[in-house]
Amino acid sequence: MLPNNAEPIALTVPRYADRIGFAALTHRAFDGADLRPLRDQLFAKIAAGTAEAGEGLDLSLITQLLGDKQGGLAIQDEILAFHQLYRSPCVAAKPTLRVLALAAAIDMGGNTPIEFLLEGADIELLTLYVVKGVGLPEQLPDHDVAIVVASDSEECREALEVIERAVPRWPRPLLNRPSDIGNLDRDKLHRLLAGIEGLDIPTTFSVTRSRLTDLAGGTLECGDIASELRFPIIARPRGSHAGVGLAKLDDRAALAGYLSGRQEQEFFIARFVDYSSADGLYRKYRIAVVDGRPFACHMAIADRWDIWYLNANMAFSQSKRDEEAAFMRDFDTAFGERHRNALAAMIDRIGLDYFTIDCAENKQGELLIFEADNTAVVHNMDSPDVFPYKQPQMRKIFAAFAAMLHRYAKGDRAAPDRERAA
Repeated sequence: MLPNNAEPIALTVPRYADRIGFAALTHRAFDGADLRPLRDQLFAKIAAGTAEAGEGLDLSLITQLLGDKQGGLAIQDEILAFHQLYRSPCVAAKPTLRVLALAAAIDMGGNTPIEFLLEGADIELLTLYVVKGVGLPEQLPDHDVAIVVASDSEECREALEVIERAVPRWPRPLLNRPSDIGNLDRDKLHRLLAGIEGLDIPTTFSVTRSRLTDLAGGTLECGDIASELRFPIIARPRGSHAGVGLAKLDDRAALAGYLSGRQEQEFFIARFVDYSSADGLYRKYRIAVVDGRPFACHMAIADRWDIWYLNANMAFSQSKRDEEAAFMRDFDTAFGERHRNALAAMIDRIGLDYFTIDCAENKQGELLIFEADNTAVVHNMDSPDVFPYKQPQMRKIFAAFAAMLHRYAKGDRAAPDRERAA
């Protein structure tokens, strides 16, 4: 680590490549647009040697959106090998602020989707990819404020370490410090949040495939892994996201069957918590924390415990949407107030300027934490006809995010009023 009195890293005029960007392309895919013609057009330009770097990065994202993750990553690796700085579209011809996002060379879900958060803002976004073996440039592109958008995943470790070493010499305000992002991994977060009154976070254990095989075969007991562990358990491959490989395993036979269908060598396991409500339905919430303040982001209701928003089929149930609208409308005086102290303590311990919380309420009324993450998607893509209450709420979150960036850019590091969500 460099000494705190070292000279700041020098700044230079940005040499960026323009791109269509993550938000615009994801919007198109979400709305059902056929991205294949654009993919083919960009492939042709690459084959002819006329493609710009930004077009290559757009092609990587389109390829991933079309379901070819490995192909998209191969394109991304090739493009990032010779160009690392990109500019996203901005609504303003003369932006009021220039933000530098520090990203890792990972799949499309591995960095904070910051373009969504800046939707409609007069803020210019530059994204600098910290590439393995390359690191940071000797001179940084000029900016007003920077934010780390790389995740806590294994693939981002080197990028986070490179950025963290440069923190003492960073020439501008830097948000979401890498050392804090590193605490979000599932087997670290429960230790960070342990002992918070009114908060329930199951202990997550990292285990090898070999140990799980022994547990499935009866040569190892749950208590040999941890005294609190017993069937049913929740398992997922280490490093997985968006519910990939997530399973509830009721006994040894279920565990054996689970392992037979997976190739991973490391897993996370935790105790299962039945968080169903009195009506038998499960309710899962996403909260966005901006500048220390929690905001309702979405609420999913389903008859299954492994909920994410899309499998809850919220678009097909008016009663579910009515409940979600009430959750957002009354967040400050209802959910947010019930868990005010637990949320405040959690936000303080995590220490990030921006992150999200996926959570529920257990049968004792405590705040049940599933995950805290800096890369979950917070967007405004849902139909205003079906979800008329969402756009105002998302705009509230986006405005708070923009205000935070402006505040830090002005050098105002005083803690904002965190008594209530905006």
